[in-house]
Amino acid sequence: MRILKIVLFSVLGIIILLLLLAVFVKKDYVVTRSVVIEKPRGLVYNYVKYLKNQDNYSKWAALDPNMKKSFKGTDATVGFVSAWEGNKKVGKGEQEILALKENERIDYALRFKEPFEDEAHAFISFSQAPYNATNVVWSIDGKMVYPTNLFLLVMNMDKEIGSDLETGLTNLKRLLENSSAVTLGP
Repeated sequence: MRILKIVLFSVLGIIILLLLLAVFVKKDYVVTRSVVIEKPRGLVYNYVKYLKNQDNYSKWAALDPNMKKSFKGTDATVGFVSAWEGNKKVGKGEQEILALKENERIDYALRFKEPFEDEAHAFISFSQAPYNATNVVWSIDGKMVYPTNLFLLVMNMDKEIGSDLETGLTNLKRLLENSSAVTLGP
């Protein structure tokens, strides 16, 4: 009985210590990647503003080619929502266009429903690069609430999400630079 009490109090002590530690662990994360695309800014922006076009370059879309997609609203306009339901790798969620600043920036809300509930903000920005090229920046930021923020001690969000953003930007670069007749709409 004494050993059981020691084990029980030890486990309880570890749980209390972890909960106290979570108070001091950061809750926010930001992951950003960029690429230069050798195409004019207007062309790049006009392709990316169509959320349905993400299926052509996003790593997440490639993880489940059979995922179910649904849409609400008019693509490339504020309020357009693209929802997905897929395998365990992509889960279930939706993305909404929050703001469009012509040839400069697109803001999104990301709402994840499965395998866990979470919300994040993302944006893709476009700036002029030399020789009529475009610098494209893709960024995602979010917040993990207490006490789940403890996972940020062992999860490297920059590494986890960053490689997916890099893959998407590389695919976008390849797609736009190697195509002379890119269809702007979905």
